[in-house]
Amino acid sequence: MNNSCITKFDFHLHSCFSSDCETPVEDIIKTAKEKGFSAICLTDHYDMDFPDNPDGIEFELEIDEYISKLKTLADSTDIVKVYTGLEQGVMPSTCSKLNNFSKEHPELDFIICSSHVVDGMDPYYPECWQYPDGTYKDANSLYMKYFEDILYNVQNFDDYNVYGHIDYIFRYGPVNVPSDVFQKVNSELFETKYFTCYKDILHEILKTIILKGKGIEINTGSLYRGLDYMHPHPLILSMYKELGGEILTIGSDAHDLEHIGYGFDEAAELAKSVGFKYLTTFKEMKPEWHSI
Repeated sequence: MNNSCITKFDFHLHSCFSSDCETPVEDIIKTAKEKGFSAICLTDHYDMDFPDNPDGIEFELEIDEYISKLKTLADSTDIVKVYTGLEQGVMPSTCSKLNNFSKEHPELDFIICSSHVVDGMDPYYPECWQYPDGTYKDANSLYMKYFEDILYNVQNFDDYNVYGHIDYIFRYGPVNVPSDVFQKVNSELFETKYFTCYKDILHEILKTIILKGKGIEINTGSLYRGLDYMHPHPLILSMYKELGGEILTIGSDAHDLEHIGYGFDEAAELAKSVGFKYLTTFKEMKPEWHSI
């Protein structure tokens, strides 16, 4: 096991290279240092074939300019280690197209694989949950379709290190899914027993991730976006650990300076509480381990 002296790190950050962010990389490095971080990894968005959306965002990435900029900054600063990563939005239709991305860009240290689309739209948009006449789609069917797509992705896509915010879709569903409701076997508020309903497919997803030598992340971004738990829900994180999962990164998913490193002490405590002894970073697509 390759151990490193990094003591505090954020391995999911966005900068002005992401279509939904305007934060300069230089400001991110400075703020990370002020917050006591010894390493960061920029993971700007690239979602091939991202569908049309109300904001007109395409999530393209000027990859060569991006890599060159981060390398220059990494070489010129010794206050924070700067790693070059990517949040690769993947759909079943793009798995085969993206499976050699890291070989085509060997300067990358780290790739997060994420699912941002279900039924042809990002669930972030209310329109994803409605028909054109304004009536609501069946949310449970969309939740299941989302996880079925993830299962296909992990079975057919290998060019990544960790799967990001696996239960991202619960952040934006038509009904808020707080932590206690997620874990209840019976609920007077919802017909769906969330963990009971999806635990079998989540089991297959996590088992496949582990068998392929991949990992998952604790993503604290949900805490400042309306949920009362981090992605994934602690029950999913516990399942991952029980199945033998070891690779675990932490990322804030920050798109601004305020949320860099948000909730990291809580995230580390959560990891310890379900049995993790190490957290992971990546250099040149290979894991490095850090005692919690």
